[in-house]
Amino acid sequence: MTSATTATAERPVATAAASESPASTAAPVSLRRVGRAFAAPDGGTREVLRDIDLEVGAGEIVAILGPSGCGKSTLLRIIAGLDHPTAGHVAIDGSAVRAYDVRCAVGFQEPRLLPWRSIERNVALGLPRGTARRDGRDHVARLLELVGLADFAGHRPHEVSGGMAQRASLARALARNPEVLLLDEPFGALDALTRLKMQDLLLDVHAAEPTTVLLVTHDVDEALQLADRIVLLGSDDGRPGADIRQTVVVPGHRPRDRGSAELAELRGRLLDGLGIDRHGAARGIPATTTIPHYPY
Repeated sequence: MTSATTATAERPVATAAASESPASTAAPVSLRRVGRAFAAPDGGTREVLRDIDLEVGAGEIVAILGPSGCGKSTLLRIIAGLDHPTAGHVAIDGSAVRAYDVRCAVGFQEPRLLPWRSIERNVALGLPRGTARRDGRDHVARLLELVGLADFAGHRPHEVSGGMAQRASLARALARNPEVLLLDEPFGALDALTRLKMQDLLLDVHAAEPTTVLLVTHDVDEALQLADRIVLLGSDDGRPGADIRQTVVVPGHRPRDRGSAELAELRGRLLDGLGIDRHGAARGIPATTTIPHYPY
């Protein structure tokens, strides 16, 4: 933002006061043989997802990678109860996902803040229905402190930077105290430097407000930095619809060294799995097409 009224701030750090917010209980997520097909113009069906089997542990961060159009966002919508599978079963903490499941919160690529409301009042929109006014006010204040926006609570969205607006969107999602946080390319519209700061912020937030996270991204480096496991969706067997091609455990504890040689090798293997030429052959490095489970 270039306007004189635009505010900027450095990456915040989670504080002890912020950690006093009501604890969200992370829940496991289970997908069994999940498929999704849509009606086609010719009267038939178009299969987008098929045979998705995935178990996500409580508090785990799982990144979902795959080419555009392979059904990554559709999968998040199904878990959130915003869409329904045409095959299979989805459960959170052992019970079936319901329409608009209140156990989930969703963060989008755009902040989607209401321009006429302050940052504070936008975050308050995420509070569960029936929250007492004083409790809600205190919870919003703690979340704003957690994401580094306590000094900008009264600002309108047009008065803050894109990164700050995205922080407000994250705080709004956390206001629900979700058991499962679903993030659909939440940092995709940000510049490279702000994106790195937001990745670090998400790790701070996850440490302070533990919840189960499923993250859709096209950024391999982002997945390696944030996730415990990376799920690669795709279809290369001639059958319609995407399934899980590989599940990769990311080594090391977060936060990880972005310059790690071990992660660089895993990055190359993931790019191979996505069909992206890493041009290693030009330097005498053999290319691979299969991502082995770690350790490899």
